[in-house]
Amino acid sequence: MVTINDIAKQAGVAKSTVSRYLNGGSVSRKTKEKLDRIVAETGYVPNTFAQSLKAKKTNMIGTIIPRLDSYSANEALFSIDEGLRKRNFQLLITNTNQTPDREVESIYSLARQKVAGILLFATVVTEAHKKAIADVGVPVILLGQQAEGLYSIVHDEYKAGFKLGKYATSLGHKQFFYFNVFEADVAVGQLRKKGVVDALKESPDSTIEMMETSFSFEAAYQQALKVLPTIKATYLICATDNIALAVLKATHQLKIAIPDVFSLSGFGGYQITSVVSPTITTVKYAYQELGEMAVKNMLLLLEGSDIPEKTVLSNELIVNESTKRHV
Repeated sequence: MVTINDIAKQAGVAKSTVSRYLNGGSVSRKTKEKLDRIVAETGYVPNTFAQSLKAKKTNMIGTIIPRLDSYSANEALFSIDEGLRKRNFQLLITNTNQTPDREVESIYSLARQKVAGILLFATVVTEAHKKAIADVGVPVILLGQQAEGLYSIVHDEYKAGFKLGKYATSLGHKQFFYFNVFEADVAVGQLRKKGVVDALKESPDSTIEMMETSFSFEAAYQQALKVLPTIKATYLICATDNIALAVLKATHQLKIAIPDVFSLSGFGGYQITSVVSPTITTVKYAYQELGEMAVKNMLLLLEGSDIPEKTVLSNELIVNESTKRHV
């Protein structure tokens, strides 16, 4: 691996000159041209993160969110911002539009900005995520997702799915249709779904069909418009409240009565589920508590204290008007 010392020797200049060049400082035009050529030929990449470890950190906490219209992330951000302000920290937010590559880029970018720590609402946790977290040397806490060896605060996704599945079968429904998200999302696409499926399996003769849709309201709405007229199930389970709201809009458009034709439920406990008509049965998640716990755990890490590798938050079934007993 090429080092800054190797570059200095090849150029015949001092190591401090190379360092000044790499950091955008003043060097002669001739020296700059020589260093430009050597760096290009050797493929040298400065270890900016090793440098940042030596530099003084700021009082900023970087937070990476999946999308700007994420209800769950925004609810958590309220308590994160409030908690950090009380402790004289500032919140720096970056959006990734649910793009894993942008999440990884944001980890490196926030580290360059000398943040003291990073709170990551990851869509997935890939090897690239793990490498970035190891590279930057900054405390990182995953929020909503988990991975072995990394700090995380998660919702009890399996229990939420199982809870809703048991409720649905208790109403006498046998045929179910599940609007899921992409399987790479371990929390929502796998654990939440598994809880639902396992609960339905405990009810004799129950069947379930599935289709993958998007977290995006508009995309889920368009898919629902196409698929609803073909569904034989009596109970529609949506992986998120956002998807449930999209399906509800589609049923209004298609003049399908909820809950007379389909019972409908989601996950999240978004405030708007209690405002629409009919109000939507959902599992309410502790988003603000997640934000409070994120601040508490991050500050403990910055103090050098130990925290649990994984913290699990509970949830609550909220029964509303969109579901009823099947006869």
